[in-house]
Amino acid sequence: MPLLMALCVVIGIVIGSFYANHFGGNRLTVINNGSNRLNNLLRIIDDQYVDKVNIDSLVDKAIPVILSELDPHSVYISAKDVQAATDDLKGSFSGVGIEFTIRQDTIRVQNVVKNGPAEKAGVLAGDKIVMVDGKRFVGKQVTDEEAMHRLKGPKGTKVTIGVLRYGHAKPISFTITRAEIPTKTVTACYMIDDNTGYIKIKNFGEKTYPELLIALANLQQQGFENLVIDLRDNTGGLLQSAVQVANEFLPDKRLIVYTEGRRSPRQNYFSDGHGAYQTMPLTVLINEGTASAAEIFAGAMQDNDRATIIGRRSFGKGLVQQQIPFPDGSMIRLTIARYYTPSGRCIQKPYVDGEDPNYAQDLIERYEHGEYFSRDSIKHHGPAYHTGIGRVVYGGGGITPDIFVPEDTLGLTSYYKEAAMSGLILQFAFTYTDNNRQKMKDFKEMLQLANYLKKQNTVELFADYADKHGLQRRNLLIRRSHSLLEKYINARIIYNMLDEQALDEYLNIDDPCITTALRVFARHAAFPTKPAPAAKIRKKTKR
Repeated sequence: MPLLMALCVVIGIVIGSFYANHFGGNRLTVINNGSNRLNNLLRIIDDQYVDKVNIDSLVDKAIPVILSELDPHSVYISAKDVQAATDDLKGSFSGVGIEFTIRQDTIRVQNVVKNGPAEKAGVLAGDKIVMVDGKRFVGKQVTDEEAMHRLKGPKGTKVTIGVLRYGHAKPISFTITRAEIPTKTVTACYMIDDNTGYIKIKNFGEKTYPELLIALANLQQQGFENLVIDLRDNTGGLLQSAVQVANEFLPDKRLIVYTEGRRSPRQNYFSDGHGAYQTMPLTVLINEGTASAAEIFAGAMQDNDRATIIGRRSFGKGLVQQQIPFPDGSMIRLTIARYYTPSGRCIQKPYVDGEDPNYAQDLIERYEHGEYFSRDSIKHHGPAYHTGIGRVVYGGGGITPDIFVPEDTLGLTSYYKEAAMSGLILQFAFTYTDNNRQKMKDFKEMLQLANYLKKQNTVELFADYADKHGLQRRNLLIRRSHSLLEKYINARIIYNMLDEQALDEYLNIDDPCITTALRVFARHAAFPTKPAPAAKIRKKTKR
């Protein structure tokens, strides 16, 4: 009996090897050979290289290079960066609840999260953190990474900070108990006019859908009849979250999106008919910074003829990534499928591989080609598709809006570009805020603060500040860019003193996309209409 069992095992191995070699191809062998070579190489380096080598560090550097040969969005995230990479999607992190900036090697508290642990302990915007847990924390050691390391921590743990405060000669000490800090993805919700609500979605995370429902309920109490959803510069996030949001606006059994890949069978996502806002007039704002999950939502609204899409062509990311963790805490985000809008178009823009320089330069090339200023300059890389009522849409490079709104270049000069790109506007805005908090602390509403700043001649103050910090004063260009400079300088001060919603409200005043959306609602044209049939050409006949 033992001999018979051994014979059966041997025969099984022989047959299995035969089928693997002759019917499974050499794929498994290639993979084994490749991984063996990598393992052998690392072992040889560790054993024989002239100097001592940190193998873990070497692997951390090698994996991104391998993934970069695949596509632009398959990436490796080291163990120390995983937490930061997932916080935005989770909708919270554990910490003290402050927004800070680092100026002159010192942490400066920019904003304090409402009802967060820092606010409850007594920390105020404008405080300068100079000590953490009894040790001085100033100078070259103060970096974003080190500050995060010291201030973030497990929920329930304590951290003691020492701050310098305006009007106090000596540091004040606060002991803060860390807690879960929510990170909002719906960053603004207010009424633009008596009939129109506005919602800004910054990205799509685990809590976006419940945040949206709260925002909609808020607007419902104010009697909104039309809705603007702003997805400009929304870089995406979770596919499932975008599906949930889209479901709120679509009738039953409408295809929202489907995904498909070599090893990922087609998966359809349909609406269930339970959405409470299926007939609400809707416009969606997009631009070149709108990507991924945000494009899923915009594409679902466009292909189902549910909303009017306004703005500029979106980024064009149609690849689906799966997070795969490693035992050491690191992970990869590997592209496993493409997603397709209901009409069947994949909006992924062309690429050669992960290191394709043209892919990285695409937005700059669009700008240089004139696409931001003229709809006629848009290049469509894919074939034409049709929406439910027969409107023509295109794939292969983002969502093209139904109504194109060019980028506003009025007042754009080389002086303004350098002021913005150099970070001087942000630096000045924080310095101005820090020096004038006592004067502005009583302004709780955006319009009150905006009207106050209008009288402070902040552009002139900025020009003096910039001149002292390397940007030569050019009075003619400053006059040409005065409105633009004033808008963005004051916007940052408003953000520093209030919050992100106040920033959006201020920037949306006279915004061309908002104005266009209001005109669409006024014409009762938010729901796209069936295109007129092509005129029939009569043939002339001789009689």
